[in-house]
Amino acid sequence: MGVGEIPLEAGRAVTRAAERVLVDRCRRGDPEAFARLVALHEGMVVNLAARLLGDPEEARDVAQNVFLQVYRRLGQFEGRASLRTWIYRVTVNQSHNRRRWWQRRRHDKELPLDDLVAGRGAARLADSRPEASPFQETRRRERARRVQEGLLRLSFDHRTVLVLREVEGLSCDEIAGVLDVAPGTVKSRLARARESLRGELTGLVEEGRR
Repeated sequence: MGVGEIPLEAGRAVTRAAERVLVDRCRRGDPEAFARLVALHEGMVVNLAARLLGDPEEARDVAQNVFLQVYRRLGQFEGRASLRTWIYRVTVNQSHNRRRWWQRRRHDKELPLDDLVAGRGAARLADSRPEASPFQETRRRERARRVQEGLLRLSFDHRTVLVLREVEGLSCDEIAGVLDVAPGTVKSRLARARESLRGELTGLVEEGRR
């Protein structure tokens, strides 16, 4: 199977065999293969980093670092997890490092992301509904804005597990692989994160009524 046969529309659709072919070609220095790898995963990386950091420009910078790390460390990829899971892990780690960099410089600029309201998670929901009226679209965007604002008030760990589960659609076992923790830890962290987000959303609604 050649690299050109690997589908680009969804990383999850790539079989493990096709994935191994792609990784092997990247390791041999095939630039076309690495371009395919980036095309498969770039949207996921940017979206995840943006939701974790709260800044689209920073997310794009992080994505560049992620793929630089992927390129340098492909030789360490053992294939025990899927390539996508491994790239999720690199993205979370790079986002965490960038956030700590902000904090050390007192430059933590997490902001509500209006331009992420129509991002991948929201778009999937919108595609399954009839076309919304302008009023309905405004309400949907406002709800999404408040959810994103609430997410940015959570701890990084809680935000990460929520985004991976609710936006990226990973299972608890997959998240455990990304974060290198036990599935039970993911479940308890997820429960606390959901409870914290409910509290944040209640607070945001009350602030909006004042």
